[in-house]
Amino acid sequence: MPHFLLLTLLFLAACSQPVNSPYSAAEGGKKASASVVYSAFGERPKHLDPARSYSENEYVFLGNIYEPPLQYHYLKRPYQLEPQTAAAMPTVRYLDAQGRELPADVAAAKIAVSEYEIRIKPGIRYQPHPAFARDAAGKPRYVPIKPEELAGIARFEDFPETGTRELIAADYVYQVRRLAHPRVQSPILGLMADYIVGLKDLAKALGKASKELPKDAYLDIVKYDFPGAYVVDRYTYRIRIKGKYPQFVYWLGMPFFAPVPEEAERFYRQPGMAERNFTLDWQPVGTGAYYLAENDPNRVMRLQKNPHYHDDFYPTEGDPGDREAGLLDDAGKRLPMVDTVIYSLEKEDVPYWNKFLQGYYDASGVSSDSFDQAIRMNAKGEPDLTDDMRSRGILLATAARPSLNYMGFNMLDPVVGGLSERARKLRQALSIAIDYDEFISIFLNGRGLPGQGPLPPGIFGYRDGLAGMNPVVFRADCGNPPLEKGGRGDLATLAGTQPAQKSPPTPLLQRGESPGLANCNRFKRRPLEDAKKLLAEAGYPNGRDAVTGQPLTLYFDTPASGPEAKSRMDWFRKQFAKLDIQLVIRATDYNRFQDKMGKGGAQLFEWGWNADYPDPENFLFLLYGPNRKVGVGGENAANYQNPEFDRLFERMKDMDNGPERQAVIDAMVKLAREDAPWVFAFHPKSFGLRHSWVKNAKPNLMTHNLLKYRRVDPAARAAYQTKWNQPARWPLLLAVAVLLALIWPAVAGYRRRLRATA
Repeated sequence: MPHFLLLTLLFLAACSQPVNSPYSAAEGGKKASASVVYSAFGERPKHLDPARSYSENEYVFLGNIYEPPLQYHYLKRPYQLEPQTAAAMPTVRYLDAQGRELPADVAAAKIAVSEYEIRIKPGIRYQPHPAFARDAAGKPRYVPIKPEELAGIARFEDFPETGTRELIAADYVYQVRRLAHPRVQSPILGLMADYIVGLKDLAKALGKASKELPKDAYLDIVKYDFPGAYVVDRYTYRIRIKGKYPQFVYWLGMPFFAPVPEEAERFYRQPGMAERNFTLDWQPVGTGAYYLAENDPNRVMRLQKNPHYHDDFYPTEGDPGDREAGLLDDAGKRLPMVDTVIYSLEKEDVPYWNKFLQGYYDASGVSSDSFDQAIRMNAKGEPDLTDDMRSRGILLATAARPSLNYMGFNMLDPVVGGLSERARKLRQALSIAIDYDEFISIFLNGRGLPGQGPLPPGIFGYRDGLAGMNPVVFRADCGNPPLEKGGRGDLATLAGTQPAQKSPPTPLLQRGESPGLANCNRFKRRPLEDAKKLLAEAGYPNGRDAVTGQPLTLYFDTPASGPEAKSRMDWFRKQFAKLDIQLVIRATDYNRFQDKMGKGGAQLFEWGWNADYPDPENFLFLLYGPNRKVGVGGENAANYQNPEFDRLFERMKDMDNGPERQAVIDAMVKLAREDAPWVFAFHPKSFGLRHSWVKNAKPNLMTHNLLKYRRVDPAARAAYQTKWNQPARWPLLLAVAVLLALIWPAVAGYRRRLRATA
């Protein structure tokens, strides 16, 4: 009996520590003092080569390992590029067909070549890597590597020697060449070949050379002539672009244009390396704040602070309100502020969510399964945290993504298409009747911002408040005092951003309204009566053709399927039924849908676009006539063609940001609203939760090198884990009591027999 009680007490004592931690005992013992960020990934990255990767789940890692010359300012909105490894923003000079330099304000049509010059900061060094290791004679230690030595190396960590070297301009030029490497297969080669001088010819030459070489032979891409990028000096290089393409500067902030040293290519292209997963796709090498210290995509991905990371400091300025939110508390401090980032594999949302609530993950998104537990809508219709989340000290951040979802009209269709007054008013009527405010509430749990035009928040040209309201679909709602900031209709708050620029609101008050309400920032969707009036003016009173008397029937093409899609389609039918219009859903597989779109066989459809870079050209080109899908294969899925819009686009795309460009954008947006080739549906909103010990967490949906700005309070995390992971002792105590109750009769009987024998 004493032995049993002793074991029970020891077991209870063991339960005084959390037993549900997903981390090892060693990690758990360090958590109170370690500067570690804990997160998760749900899908193993396929490509970690910056010339190949073009996926969000891969950029989570690449953005913190590699450094293109430019980056986005962490705090400022709209998104602004700034130097990263570059010493200053690139300079550009324009040349004519004879190579003569042109003035900066020359017409775009006269420019044959735009030459971008980038000067990088000296003293930047690569992470430790065996490709840089040298022997006593100063020669590469592992190039060539002996087969018997490679045979003894099973993991990348088994290479006993590593080295580093300074970043130089040639590394950036080498990466530009790699875009044309036939064995790399960069997804942007086709696009960049249309812009970078000589890249298409380089790709052809390398392709031919690759076929003539043995499979494992090294292809020396430096030997081939390429005028599109070249070294000026150790820290300066130039890239030559055909014509004028001011948006190219945004590409200089993407991993495609991050440096790759030639040593790494030679190291990885040796026989036997790929068979061991020793490739740039598996083990990247960069100059960023972190390097990939552990790559086990079936379990964990671990980033470690680059011991050679260059001088980099937290921003000293941001948007209004950032200082009050504590986002400038670390202004001027050296980066990064976290030593280790551990990503654990979580294939399902529920385990991830539970571990987040237990404090084992620092941040989490909000899935549909966890939405009701985490979010409630307050009296103003705004998303807010539930009492349980507040009691845990969890914080919520929202931001409109730089993307747009829309319902498109095929402008080649004889019923809904064209620029006639009849078709235009039909599209306007539908734009009013399809209540995307309701759609956002029902299907997105409020995680969306009603669209007002083709530009999302955070993009230059987007206007906030009444100045940015679509007057075709909405109207000012100034009958009562404006809501507090953050109330329904306050776009800046809903978007989680500041206005794109300070500008006076456009005059939206109707005749007879009080001019004292001109500063009102509220609006609401126009009433259904306005839509019915437009429908009648279009020749369809009560949903019937005024000439034939036949009911108006429209066709909605979609690749969507399944129970969730059915509920959405039923909702769309109800929206059209409000105007007595019959909507026929034509669901097909995605390949068939794509084929119909390419041939102009769809009438109405859903589409969306995510920004490649935060420039209005990246959205407005979706409505540019020569970019139509039918006959051209472009991204103008609605096949919208308005000569005035096209003329303005050709002028706008080459302009620098400023008041003149803003005026042109305003005119284009006005045309798009009036012609209504799209129903501007919504901008998806990102909902992010984080624990209070995570600092400097401002949503930034254009950049991926976010980890270097993070700071954590490990002691606060450890205290939370202790509080919210207390073991439930009563089941054990109850089990002990039941066990004692079962054993006691036998013990008592045994004692009685002993006394009787005595």
